[in-house]
Amino acid sequence: MSQIRKAEHGILGEDMPTTDPQRSDQLGLVLAASVGRSAPLGATVSSAGVNFSVYSRDASAIELLFFDHEDDGRPSHVIRLDTAANRTYHYWHVFVPGLRVGQLYGYRVHGPFDPAKGLRFDPTKALLDPYGRGVAVPRNYSRETARREGDNAATAMKSVVVDPSLYDWEGDTPLRRPSSQTIIYEMHVKGFTRHPSSGVPEATRGTFRGLIEKIPYLQDLGVSAVELLPVFQFDPQDCPPGRINYWGYAPVSFFAPHQAYSSRQDPVGPVDEFRDMVKALHRAGIEVILDVVFNHTTEGDHCGPTLSFRGLDNGAYYLLERDRSRYTNYSGTGNTLNANHPIVRRMIVDSLRYWVEEMHVDGFRFDLASILARDSAGQVMSDPPVLWDIESDPALAGTKMIAEAWDAAGLYQVGSFVGDSWKEWNGRFRDDVRSFFRGDEGSLRIFADRLLGSHEIYRHEEREAEQSVNFVACHDGFTLNDLVSYNEKHNDANGEENRDGSNDDRSWNCGLEGPTTDAEIERLRTRQVKNFMTVTMLSLGLPMFLMGDEVRRTQYGNNNAYCQDNEGNWFDWSLLTKHADVHRFVKLLNARRTLRDSGAERERMTLAQLIREGIKGWHGVKLHEPDWTDHSHSVALSAEFPKEGLLVHFIFNAYWEPLDFELPQVGAGKGDAWRRWIDTFREAPEDIVPWQEAPTIPDSTYRAGPRSVIVLWASLGDGARHG
Repeated sequence: MSQIRKAEHGILGEDMPTTDPQRSDQLGLVLAASVGRSAPLGATVSSAGVNFSVYSRDASAIELLFFDHEDDGRPSHVIRLDTAANRTYHYWHVFVPGLRVGQLYGYRVHGPFDPAKGLRFDPTKALLDPYGRGVAVPRNYSRETARREGDNAATAMKSVVVDPSLYDWEGDTPLRRPSSQTIIYEMHVKGFTRHPSSGVPEATRGTFRGLIEKIPYLQDLGVSAVELLPVFQFDPQDCPPGRINYWGYAPVSFFAPHQAYSSRQDPVGPVDEFRDMVKALHRAGIEVILDVVFNHTTEGDHCGPTLSFRGLDNGAYYLLERDRSRYTNYSGTGNTLNANHPIVRRMIVDSLRYWVEEMHVDGFRFDLASILARDSAGQVMSDPPVLWDIESDPALAGTKMIAEAWDAAGLYQVGSFVGDSWKEWNGRFRDDVRSFFRGDEGSLRIFADRLLGSHEIYRHEEREAEQSVNFVACHDGFTLNDLVSYNEKHNDANGEENRDGSNDDRSWNCGLEGPTTDAEIERLRTRQVKNFMTVTMLSLGLPMFLMGDEVRRTQYGNNNAYCQDNEGNWFDWSLLTKHADVHRFVKLLNARRTLRDSGAERERMTLAQLIREGIKGWHGVKLHEPDWTDHSHSVALSAEFPKEGLLVHFIFNAYWEPLDFELPQVGAGKGDAWRRWIDTFREAPEDIVPWQEAPTIPDSTYRAGPRSVIVLWASLGDGARHG
């Protein structure tokens, strides 16, 4: 039998009227389908048509389904892949000539349903292509029908044929900004512009296009990179009943941008609109870092839906317990990807390459990255293959790789994550800085270490200081405003009886739980926010802060707002007016993190980098007499940089009373007097001033207000370069 006859023989008897010329033409294309190739995986477009390839080791038969619309309950055409002609080893493939970009498709996979052996084939389910570059979501999408018995085609997501080459990048490339020159703004694509106060047209609110319209705000704020919460297609129904998965840590595709973040309605719209956003951000000098979830999928535990991976090769894609009907759960979400299986390793690296080469992103933050160090039995490996695959891939060289170096099962690898180029979210920086400004006993010494790059954590590794990603607040936990406004989490709206979320936030409400009209408490809260921002920006490492912290955005005490897709969780742009002083403070702080924007490499060093290099000594209220006892809550640090002609002096007072600090001597032939750049105890506009406008401090001591941070600088003579 010829190959074409084999393909014809494989077409199922669907009701396909031939009176429609277009459908008749499509039927002709399907009849002409040929063997195809096993590589590359996914739907690959050429001038002659589209090649489809998918992996499944134990399937007995696979059908390729074509749909005309995402809401269709029956495919318009079906190609049954011949087990002899259309299968090479464990790869099933077919070539369909003349097929167009934008075509919707999926798979039905036949095989044994034997959970005790880890096999969960279900030919009644329409499955997404793991390598699909686009996803179309029906209006009546249902996670529940994918979980129950029976056909779910009408309510299933469909893959979309995409040709990545059909886009004009206009010369754009990833920016490759040095980490030492990077300030990360962690943000949510939808939440950034969805609020009615955003000023973005309603049709584009909460989309990639909406974000483009707010790029001038990001430039003015002074950030150099945005870290986007998950933008891979995820399942918004993966959450408690009556709520919406807002954060997006529920991936169903590792190649397709989330359809709901596109203002365009056409099937390939999300792909092009995402690239429009990247190109526009790059033109503004802002890098794009994606928060990626390679530790689990939205298919959940043994009771979860069959959407893609489970129905293609359950045992390859997931870690299974000894009872192979159950899933290992190191992610806390019901399942764990088998990241070091050869097929999954390849998929992860291929995904990263795709987002760098075809979508031009600049970096990735890996959610629960420590899971990637586990083998098929869940044991931690000293040299995890997938991490070294990522590290050594030439296409990814120069791409920022940031690990959340822990998982939900208790594995904590901050300071010991495998690899030479990885940065790490420094959860200890977050916790210890919070403890210091809360006034905890015994927190001073470790705070000082965090300030200078967490040497206690990273000293065993000969790597750059920016290995530590420093942050005090992120999406997971309290916002900065809530950190200083609540002693306890208030997560009742999540529907889990306040059991979810962290119970150790090291927060302090400054005297009253929740919102208040007490002016004194409000001043203290604002001061604490400024303290946290100052330490984050001036500590040695790569700084990151959360969307809206620059205007005291609140989540009303919810420290796990993953399912709150509402105005209470979106960026309220009216806060720019309400907390204009905080916004101004952060702008001026960001503007001065880097001392120089051009010139020699040394002139591009950050103020934080120079601190370690030029440190002269630690002080207490008296010079050269720091108090490192557990009862101490204040310290000062001075540094001198002859090449920059600069002296810098820091005072950190977490004590609840004002303290008078002796200052190192300047002047008397040595140079300029001290100038006050920052004093968080002072009201705006004296809390921070433009660097060149810093007023002189004539006294030999400086009174640091309670719970405040002070930064002073002085010139080292007429040739000083402090402009």
